[in-house]
Amino acid sequence: MVKKRLVLKFPHKLLDKPIVYKLIKEYDLVFNILQARITPNEEGLMVFELSGKKEDYAAGVKYLQDNGVSIQPLSQDVTRDENVCTHCGACVSVCPTGALTVNRSSMIVDFDPSSCIACELCVKACPPRAMKVKF
Repeated sequence: MVKKRLVLKFPHKLLDKPIVYKLIKEYDLVFNILQARITPNEEGLMVFELSGKKEDYAAGVKYLQDNGVSIQPLSQDVTRDENVCTHCGACVSVCPTGALTVNRSSMIVDFDPSSCIACELCVKACPPRAMKVKF
């Protein structure tokens, strides 16, 4: 049995196709959507946990790739050490998902872990090293 968390990026031409349905129906895979974003006429982003038999999992991933879906493993979680963070905002400018934002009224950096795709850009950009990768 294989169980992995993945980030899928769908090109706009696939946004109206039953891609995930086919993973269930044709490849007997189980999924749990952790996050999904669709920008009409642009792209779709889905973070989910996918599980199933090893051969079914491999066939399902191949199906996704053959259809132009970009797949990135999400094997790490990103956290912030509140005792170390200086709220300088360096991480905000590199975050591709908006998981890190500046609250304009308090000038505090807010972190929304549910929007994070664990790209680690914030870890590299953080001067005091408050952003951490958990294995």
